[in-house]
Amino acid sequence: MAVNFNKDSVFNLKPINVSEVRDEVKGLLIMDESVIMAFKTVRDQLVFTDKRIISIDVQGITGKRKSFASMPYSKIQFFTIQTQGFLEIFPDSELFLVFENGFTAQFEFKGSVDIGKIGRMISEYVL
Repeated sequence: MAVNFNKDSVFNLKPINVSEVRDEVKGLLIMDESVIMAFKTVRDQLVFTDKRIISIDVQGITGKRKSFASMPYSKIQFFTIQTQGFLEIFPDSELFLVFENGFTAQFEFKGSVDIGKIGRMISEYVL
């Protein structure tokens, strides 16, 4: 499933090292902006910087075409997080964002993701 802010949700995001973020993202970063954490699906990525969330939607059979979407934290109207349950067979956590322009985004993270850290990070930039 594609990672972008025009669709309702993305499932199975797994954490990756920030060194694995696609090189094209570096060209989008402004001065003093840095990547804090990153996640991926099979081909797509979701990148949290200290200023915004960037999604990379890899398109087509060859994957040469990519769509980048950027939403600054300052445009988030509210968000919710759902933590992992105790002893779940398939542990996951979720982040739901509502932006002032009406876009919504829902992300489901698989594995050991500190969703509280993501919530605190967003709060630091929104509040």
